Amino acid sequence: MPGKPDPDRAAALQDWEEAFGSPPPPYLSVAFLRKSLGYEAQCKEHGRIPASTRRILRQVAEGRAVTVRTRQIARPGSHLVREWNGRTYQVEVLTKGYRMDGRDWPSLSAIAKHITGTTWSGPRFFGLVDRAGGTS
Repeated sequence: MPGKPDPDRAAALQDWEEAFGSPPPPYLSVAFLRKSLGYEAQCKEHGRIPASTRRILRQVAEGRAVTVRTRQIARPGSHLVREWNGRTYQVEVLTKGYRMDGRDWPSLSAIAKHITGTTWSGPRFFGLVDRAGGTS
C-alpha cells in the first residue's frame, strides 16, 4: 500500500552514496544495503578478502572442485639461498613477506623477478617446489 517514504531507506541510500560514490541499484532492500555498508566498513578497517580466497570462492560458486594447499612454503626465520649468474642471494623468510639485501619483499616471485629481470615462480626459483607444483 502506498504511503510515506521509509526513513530507514532514505538514510541507507544516503549512507550508500557516501560510501560508494554512486546510488545503489533501486531494487536492493534496506537490510541488504546495511549489510553491504557493514561489509565495506570492515574492509576499510581490516582489509579485503585475499585474492586466493576470492578465487576459491569463485570456484565453489561455479561448482568446480577446489583443492586448498594449507602448507607454508618456508617457516619464518628460515634462510633461502640461490646462486644466479655468479652471485649468491640469501633471503630471510619473515612472518609476512621476505627480506633480501636489507629490503622487504612481498613475495618470492617479486624477488626472483628482481634477480633475473623476468617473471619466475619464486618458490620454484628457490627450489621449494618441483615442476609439477608440489613441494620438493
